[in-house]
Formats: sequence, structure tokens, C-alpha cells
Amino acid sequence: MFTTPHLALPFPFRDLPFSPGSNRQWQTTQDGLQRLTKADRLIITGATLRYVRFAEDFPVKPVSNLWQDTGTGSFTESKIYIVQTGRKVVERCILMATDPGDLVLDPTCGSGTTAHVAEQWGRRWITIDTSRVALALARTRIMAARFPYYLLADSPEGLQKEAEITGRPPVLPPPPTAGDVKKGFVYKRVPHITLKSIANNEEIDAIHARYEQQLEPLRSRLNQVLKKNWQEWEIPREPEPKWPDSARRVFDGWWRLRRERQKEIDDSIARRAETEMLYDQTYEDPRRIRVSGPFTVESLSPHRVMSTSDDRPASEAAAEQLDSSAQFETIVLDNLRKAGVQNTKKNERLIFDRLDPYAGTWLHAAGEYTGAKGKPRRVAVSIGPRYGTVSPEQVREAAKEAVQGVGFDLLIVCGFAFDPHVTEEAKRYGRLDVQTVRIHSDLLMGGDLLKKTSAANLFTIFGEPDVEIHRQNGKITVTLHGVDIYDPTTGEIRSSSTDGIACWLIDTNYNEESFFVRHAYFLGGQEPYEKLKRALRAEIDESAWSTLYSATSRPFDVPKSGKIAVKVINHYGDEVLKVFPIEKAPRPTK
Repeated sequence: MFTTPHLALPFPFRDLPFSPGSNRQWQTTQDGLQRLTKADRLIITGATLRYVRFAEDFPVKPVSNLWQDTGTGSFTESKIYIVQTGRKVVERCILMATDPGDLVLDPTCGSGTTAHVAEQWGRRWITIDTSRVALALARTRIMAARFPYYLLADSPEGLQKEAEITGRPPVLPPPPTAGDVKKGFVYKRVPHITLKSIANNEEIDAIHARYEQQLEPLRSRLNQVLKKNWQEWEIPREPEPKWPDSARRVFDGWWRLRRERQKEIDDSIARRAETEMLYDQTYEDPRRIRVSGPFTVESLSPHRVMSTSDDRPASEAAAEQLDSSAQFETIVLDNLRKAGVQNTKKNERLIFDRLDPYAGTWLHAAGEYTGAKGKPRRVAVSIGPRYGTVSPEQVREAAKEAVQGVGFDLLIVCGFAFDPHVTEEAKRYGRLDVQTVRIHSDLLMGGDLLKKTSAANLFTIFGEPDVEIHRQNGKITVTLHGVDIYDPTTGEIRSSSTDGIACWLIDTNYNEESFFVRHAYFLGGQEPYEKLKRALRAEIDESAWSTLYSATSRPFDVPKSGKIAVKVINHYGDEVLKVFPIEKAPRPTK
């Protein structure tokens, strides 16, 4: 073994010489060993001199690839979904692999644990699922969640906290801050004290020399009174009963200074040592409560995936797809025949006298029901895709097919979700009454879940927003009067109040591709502030929240796209969207 000569020299400790051993060397220089002595970090064990390491020198340990603390975590948490993932596992993965502001993708949403954890820790997120039930649970879970308010590093409070933690005075004038989450949070940290950090700490020499000027005279006086020749390390911890009072006073003074010196040296060691960030422990502002940021729920029509097996005939795969589609239509028609079509009123339901399968291109069933004054009316049914949205094309082609020949009086287009332009398309067919009917998502799940669902809620007509648009001083305001409700028992359309509306949303610059929530307002229910206080467990500024509890929007600019979109959601979770064209104000003429 190669040995550096000056690191192998003997070192005197407490009047005894020590050497590192044969073919070995000290881990630091002679000056470093002297500082370890002054810091009381050396101890004799047998004939060997050893370095003293305390548990608080580094009170944490790195997380290895063996996570034994997560084995039972998912079993002790309350679940809202059958395959809900343990929170601790997801949280550790996100904190280990991402930084604040990063994008997290979870293609298997489930109960939304990944999105919930990502939202809490300042990560952007996208989560995907084929089940509407899963998405509904995840949406509710995130919207109802309360998160701790972490101090941002890029904030005045964060800069002040950093100065407090590091012991460095804040910079004056303070640098500008923008609240950028990508710059991270203010994390708790622990010192990582090593032999090297103590041996290279020159401040220990200055602290030791300053106290030595007071300790040495006291030690000499104590030895004189007691007629001893004690060195510093030989002075006992407790005085003996037979000591005179003068010796006791000197003894107490010496140990008081000795403890002060040790504390100052320990503080210097901790302050000048390297630190480790604890990225799962942040400083919080207990005066603030954080809720979820804005997010949207988008729906895309998926493509069916065919088998890639080479030995499977294409005709067999096509037959299986056809059989699955026919089975879905049968389930819909069986339940539609029994449940009828319900609007938001309890006693207003369309009951079919007869409903049979219909071998049409876009029409899947035909039948009759009794209209106003006992007059029979013919009805046709078009069923939308099992996994996807009903498009304006389906409404248009089904309506064309329904008016051919003798024709039908009413066309019902059933679907789980509808394209925003379906509402406009449904108005264009004169005598034919076209109504869009939302199918409850439980019908898609089937089984025991369908048995627990009220039949009256399986097929519902919601109507469309009754909206008034105003222009004033170059700005646009929207007033919601209610929803136009279709009465299936009479075929009439009437307006309803805003009592049945849970919330309404506005996209003030609709691009015909996606609905972006730019304004959100909440209606229905009484004492909204009291309920909000109970939910958030905090005081609410009523003047700020009153702008959200309104049927009239705040003013906004004329949209560059020339269109706005209004989405209304009732208390059952049904929603409808309507698009309104907005003409630009003409330029003033000279």
C-alpha cells in the first residue's frame, strides 16, 4: 500500500503518541487532527485513536431500491376505487424522477392517485382512462382536495425563509420574484457532517483560542486550590463533596465556559458542513390553503384495436367486432324500452308503447309513444358509438333517414358524449323533432353497477342554455337565464330557472377544437360561502367569491375567433354546450 509520509507520522493525543498503524495513514493532516481534538471528536479505544461520529451528524439515510416501508401502505389507506394505487409509492416515484413544473403522464388513471400527487407537488399532469367512472371519480377527488401551501423558492416569503435557514442576511434590495414553480420549493435540509468538514474548518481554531484565554486561568486556579495537576481532559464532570466552596465556584465557572465553547464549535461545524436537501419535506405556510389548479377533461373517440395474430382469420375478427356492436345495441334498446327518456323533472318521462329494432343505416330502432292529447307519435332511435362521441354527421344522416318515406315525428339520438356542434345540427330539420339523449355511464359498465342505478336516470334530456349576450363599451357580458327544457310528454320546450344548474363555464375565445375554461361560475344551492368555509376549513373573502356565484359573467373582450362557447352542468353531472357567434364591432367611419 502506498503511504504518504506526512499522513503516517505519530500524533500526540492526551500526552500519548498514536500512529495510524503499519502500512496505514491518517485520514487527515496533523492540523486536521488538532481540530478534531479541539472539537472533542477523538476518542481512545484500546491502543487505537478513533474518530467520533454522532447520529445527528447525518440523521437521514438514502432510500435504496428496497422499499420496505410501502409494503402495507396501500392496505391502510381508505379507497375510492377497486384498484387504487398506494399513495406513498407514486409520491416517491414522482419526487425521485421529476422536478416541480415537470409533466407527469399516467395512461391508467383509475382513481387519479398520480394526478392527485402530481398536483400536490407542483407537477403538471395528464392522466388517461377508458372508463368514464374512473375519470368521474378522479375529477371529483382532485376538485375536492385540499393541499398544503408550500413556500416557493421564487417568492418573497421563500427568499426570507432561505435567509433564515442558511443564516445569511437577505440581499438588499431583494431580487424580483415571479412565483415560478419551476424554481422549486423551499426544502428542509440536514447537515452532512464528515471528518473532512471538521478537519478543514479553520473557525474551530479561532473559537478554541478565544475560550482558551478564559479557561486556562480557571484550570490553574482549580489545580492550585485542590493541589492537583489536572489537564483539561482530566477535570471531573462532578465536584466531590469535600471540596471547599472556592473550588466549587471555579469548577462551575470552568465547566460553564467549557460547554459554551463546545456549543459554539458544534454550531460552527453544523453551519459550515455540507447540507442535503430533503425533497419530500418542504416548508409550509399554515395560513394558506391550496386547492387544485384549473384542468380540463377531454374526450376523444378511440379506434378499435384489431388482433395482430397471423393465424386468426380476418373474417373471424370482423365477425367478433360485429357481434360486440350488436350486443351493445341490444343492451341499450332493452334498457331504453324499460326506462324511457327522462328530463330533469321527476314526472316528465317519455314512455314507449312500442320499440323494436330497425334495420337502418343510421337508425337502430323504431317505435311509438303517446303524445299530448293521447295522439300516437312515431319515434326513431339512433345510437352513438360505444367508445366515443356523437358527431354532427351522425345527427345529420340519421335525420335524413328519419324523414324519408312516411317519416317519423321524433328522432332520439343516444350517446355517452356529444360533439359541441350537435346542438346546432339538431335544429335544422323542420317538422322532425330531434332530441339528444345522454346515456348514463353505468350502462357501459353493466353488471352489478347497472343494477344499483335507478332506471329513471339511464337516459336523460338536459336541454340547452338560455343565454343573453350584451355588448357595452367594447366588452361582452353573458347572462344565463336557465336552460331550455324539452318535455317529452308534450313535445314542448320551456325555460327553467337557474336553480337546477350546478355551474356554468365560458370559453371566451372558442376555436371549434377544444373547450378551454376561461370563466367559471357556480349557481344553485344556498349559503355557498358557509359551505365553502366548511369544505376548506378557512375564512372566505365573500367579495372575491361573489363574482363566481353569479348568473352574469364578468366583462371580456370580443373573441378573435369570432365565437364563444357556453357549457352548463346540472346537479346530476349532465352537461350541454352551445356555441355563439360574436360579430366584431364595425370600425367607425370618418
